[in-house]
Amino acid sequence: MSDLVDRINAVRREVGGRTLPGGDATTVVLRRSYPYPVEDLWDACTAPERIARWLAPVSGDLRLGGRYQLEGNAGGEVLRCEPPTLISVSWIFGEAPEGTSEVTVRLTAQETDGGGSATLFELEHAAVPDPSFWDEYGPGAVGVGWDLALLGLDHHLDGADLPREEEMHLVPEGRAFILASCERWGEAHVASGVPEADAGRSAGNTAAFYAPPPPRERLNARHPTPTDARRRSRPAPAAS
Repeated sequence: MSDLVDRINAVRREVGGRTLPGGDATTVVLRRSYPYPVEDLWDACTAPERIARWLAPVSGDLRLGGRYQLEGNAGGEVLRCEPPTLISVSWIFGEAPEGTSEVTVRLTAQETDGGGSATLFELEHAAVPDPSFWDEYGPGAVGVGWDLALLGLDHHLDGADLPREEEMHLVPEGRAFILASCERWGEAHVASGVPEADAGRSAGNTAAFYAPPPPRERLNARHPTPTDARRRSRPAPAAS
């Protein structure tokens, strides 16, 4: 349990906004430091054989202007590629139009306290949201998914066995990780200027999405679980 809590606490989260070609977007940002050189992080985030080990199998061309597709997840175009510090891609689900969702990863070389190589990892997901979806779930809809993805990256970089994503919400440690992530995104939502009551309601809905209560608890639940909650282990689409 303490290991998962440490991993949750290692990430700094922010909620904001910026403009995309498709309109005004909301942003979720995750930052954390890794005790590995920037070249290793770059390879883990851009080499297809390594992406498959912590995120999902990927096909296509991960070069500037190339197109890619993650198995069972998003696809799009490589918009910027500046090895080994920055890659930005469109992040499109289904029939959503281009210009409405982008993911950018920035890597900055650092040093550990002992003088070794380290890297500041920053991931920003900007998307033009469906207003009703954002109102119901807030930033956690994509933020929790990215926390789960970074948990996979953590284990991959450490050479540890990856947690079984489809079972995360079923085991106490995994459920605690998901609920802690929902709470942290609720706090980031409040820090962005949203009233605490609204952020708390959205965080609660997100928790029910990613970690629905056990069957006995569901009998007394006030809110139904979204019908597609089984896709909880990947960042959910925020664009319409």
